[in-house]
Amino acid sequence: MPSRKDPDASANVPSFYGAELRYQRELAGLTLEQLAEGSFHGIPFLSQIERGERRMPADLARHVDKKLRTDGFFERRCEDAAKARRLGHPLYYADVPDLEKQAETLEEWAPDVIPGLLQTEPYMRVLMHHAEPSPSRELIEERIRGRVKRAELWNRADRPAYWGILREALIRDPMLPPGEMAKQLEHILDVVRSTESVLQIVPRTTIAHPLMYGMAKIMTFAAAPPLVWTEGNSEGQIADYPAVVKKYRRSYDLLRAVALPPEASLALVEEAARNFKHEAQQGD
Repeated sequence: MPSRKDPDASANVPSFYGAELRYQRELAGLTLEQLAEGSFHGIPFLSQIERGERRMPADLARHVDKKLRTDGFFERRCEDAAKARRLGHPLYYADVPDLEKQAETLEEWAPDVIPGLLQTEPYMRVLMHHAEPSPSRELIEERIRGRVKRAELWNRADRPAYWGILREALIRDPMLPPGEMAKQLEHILDVVRSTESVLQIVPRTTIAHPLMYGMAKIMTFAAAPPLVWTEGNSEGQIADYPAVVKKYRRSYDLLRAVALPPEASLALVEEAARNFKHEAQQGD
């Protein structure tokens, strides 16, 4: 049996936090199953926290402190770990960038905006400006830096296999001036082709279809159960209950069936990019 790989406690705050949790648990002579008992969280979730891969929610921190008799240590450090992980992201989004890095496959459905991993900075800036009432310039730039850092995922040798599905309106209706919109679409084409990813477009003519009420990001992992991330204007949540994940999985597969084939989808994006570029040239 291979030896257990301990987390590098010096790597960052979440890794230190996870290493301390494992140390205290083993000092108390408890297994992950015993520590999880009585909480609303499972063994895989606790294991990911010990490896520095997930943020410990406050309710679990209180449970752990009580079970390990650590005098409130984990609850007090809970927000410290969250701050270290946010890096320009809203608190509710704190876990997602790390989960994307760990995923083997990443599939997302984008009905309202181009997914963050495919956005250019001008597109990000427009979204950030309208995301909440009167955002400060500092907050916008901080969020943009965080999103740009997320996109470094594409440069990783171990990046997840990506499959995205977008509504046609996202590439036809300009969020940006024509020249910038053309660059946004060309960026999508570059990323998809250079990473051998898959992109499909749901055409305007398909009015009713699965997952028509909101976005979904499905992630699978080598050593952890799959999960789904859903998001609204100012909130988001992770669903990992098997029956819920299975339902999203089925809906996403059906959505693939109503979308245009990958090659036809890329051709449609190319056409839209050419049209925006032509419009920009006509306006010069």
